Amino acid sequence: MAVLVLDRRKKPLMPCAERRARLLLARGRARVYRMVPFTIRLVDRLQENSTLQPVRLKLDPGSKTTGLALVREQETVDAETGVLIRTVIVVMLLEIEHRGQIIHEVLTQRRAFRRRRRGNLRHREPRFDNRTRPEGWLAPSLRHRVDTTASWINRICRWAPVMALSQELVRFDTQQMQDPEISGVAYQQGTLAEYEVREYLLEKWGRKCAYCGQDGVSLEIDHIHPKSRGGSDRVSNLAIACHDCNQAKGNSPLEQFLAKQPEVLRRIQAQAKTPLKDAAAVNSTRWTLYQRLKATGLEVEVASGGRTNWNRHRLHIPKTHSLDAACVGHVDAIRRWQQPVLTIKATGRGSYQRTRLTRHGFPRGYLTRNKSAFGFQTGDLVRAFVTSGKKAGRYLGRVAIRATGSFNIQTATGLVQGITHRFCTLIQRADGYGYSWTKRALNKGDAGMGAAYAAALSLPGMNPGVSRATG
Repeated sequence: MAVLVLDRRKKPLMPCAERRARLLLARGRARVYRMVPFTIRLVDRLQENSTLQPVRLKLDPGSKTTGLALVREQETVDAETGVLIRTVIVVMLLEIEHRGQIIHEVLTQRRAFRRRRRGNLRHREPRFDNRTRPEGWLAPSLRHRVDTTASWINRICRWAPVMALSQELVRFDTQQMQDPEISGVAYQQGTLAEYEVREYLLEKWGRKCAYCGQDGVSLEIDHIHPKSRGGSDRVSNLAIACHDCNQAKGNSPLEQFLAKQPEVLRRIQAQAKTPLKDAAAVNSTRWTLYQRLKATGLEVEVASGGRTNWNRHRLHIPKTHSLDAACVGHVDAIRRWQQPVLTIKATGRGSYQRTRLTRHGFPRGYLTRNKSAFGFQTGDLVRAFVTSGKKAGRYLGRVAIRATGSFNIQTATGLVQGITHRFCTLIQRADGYGYSWTKRALNKGDAGMGAAYAAALSLPGMNPGVSRATG
């Protein structure tokens, strides 16, 4: 895993190896600029006096996770055939975990609370006609995916000398995903052609309960994947059930409800179809994200998902989001792909809600407006050195603050409660993301990011929290 490097004016230089970063820090030629991803700033080097190699940032957009790969390109000519061979050398692998589903659930809850409150008021004039949506409007949960990806692309371009971008511009045929044999006029005839919903479900499930097989009773429409758990109203997610089975299932997952009936579970899963929410999210955001990439002014290479799949199988590379990103576009060979992956989880910067609500949506008590206490705020990366007591020891992790000064620290091994703020030292400010490392099949002798990270923390007087540029 490479270490990102900046010059003394905070301009990006070529990333370096961890062992070189440790030497630069130990000799005083560099300062820690950012902890995650680990970035150093040289005090005796300028970008004008350095040689930069072609660096490309590749991305594989997804609904839940987007893969990023920072690679260095090396082009050689085959002496026998004269063919240009492009070799991709992986510098860094990243995966962004989006929170679109959480945003969707929060907005749904807010809408329900607002409707409940307004139901007690006298009639209000409708206002929905007064609101217009601009061209290219996306739902907040979809816009979050585009904004988060574009934000990290801009960040990496500030920390590394990125000269070109590559995007997998994939398109999903949702009807062909359900019926591979579809063609011609069948695209214009939906699943419910010549049917109503209830009649279609009765015909589909044989006019008997999908769970117990009972017929001749009153049948009800049930969501296979409960709607309260993110299920949709698509016909493929609906089943026919008797009243007793519908009530017994409630909002429990299908696997839990039929845990003692594996044959029935397999039959229902085979008859139901996979939800297409993720495919629809990628289809809705792919062109918006492409326009955001074009706005950076860098060269943008686009490629299909089929080419990515072909590159991955041809080079015998396992399927992950970040490695899919490395296989995007024109690739003849890939080196150094066996390295840890930095997982970036979007957590948000807190909540605009300044009160707790009852089940009817009315406020009960108010929250403090100060997000910080004693110079810390929830989400900061801190290091705590407790000298005495039951919790004596060293801790490193994310902090959750309290106005009393007794903090909680989420470390790699678990949650540590009741740490006084006097023992805490700021390492990196909260930026709305959580970070973790996922190890892959590492090459022999590769120590991951821990060595350079630990070396930086052990330097005397080191406190990267004073840096203003924390992303």
